Amino acid sequence: MAEKNAVEAIQKALDESKKLERKFKQNVDIVINLKNIDMNDAKNRIEEEIVLPHGRGQESKVALIASGELAVKSKNLVDLLIKPEDISELAKDKKKFKKIVNDHDFFIAEASLMPTIGKTLGVVLGPRGKMPKPVPPTIDLTNIVKNLRSTVKVRSKGNVTFHTIAGKEDMPAEHIAENIEAIVKRLESKLERGRLNISSIFVKTSMGPSERVM
Repeated sequence: MAEKNAVEAIQKALDESKKLERKFKQNVDIVINLKNIDMNDAKNRIEEEIVLPHGRGQESKVALIASGELAVKSKNLVDLLIKPEDISELAKDKKKFKKIVNDHDFFIAEASLMPTIGKTLGVVLGPRGKMPKPVPPTIDLTNIVKNLRSTVKVRSKGNVTFHTIAGKEDMPAEHIAENIEAIVKRLESKLERGRLNISSIFVKTSMGPSERVM
């Protein structure tokens, strides 16, 4: 991906978004199109978490499911703490839990709680690609949460076309371009033929037109 061309395409997409006033700060997304790859074969599907070098433009929201010392130590690190006694209640009130899942980007859980989470909350978390990252009860979550704040998930499912966040519209085009490059490099490392399996990549703001970057 030629950096100059990418920056120009991103800047054009950003300029287009400024023509219409929005009451919210738009995401800048990249849309990835693959080719010559069988997405019915599970091994070809993409499910990656990538730390963006310049962050998402707005930190991701992280929820923790934990008890005891881990819950106490990490309460101020995360956006939401779910205790073991809350699990059964949330499993019964799926509407409430779906809202929690939609409002949070990543989930972390005390490893010993994972079997319970899988049986009760997994039906909501799994299809959304948000099953918790298991951690031991004695771990310091500071660095894990810090990285997750700048992380995006790239998830293709069975589709050759999929998208993810590359930043926010108030970020410099150069920073968004470097974020995109980080995403593309990870994709290349996971695809059977690397960049040859990428047909095209477009960039767009949430409400704006798309511009080709590759």
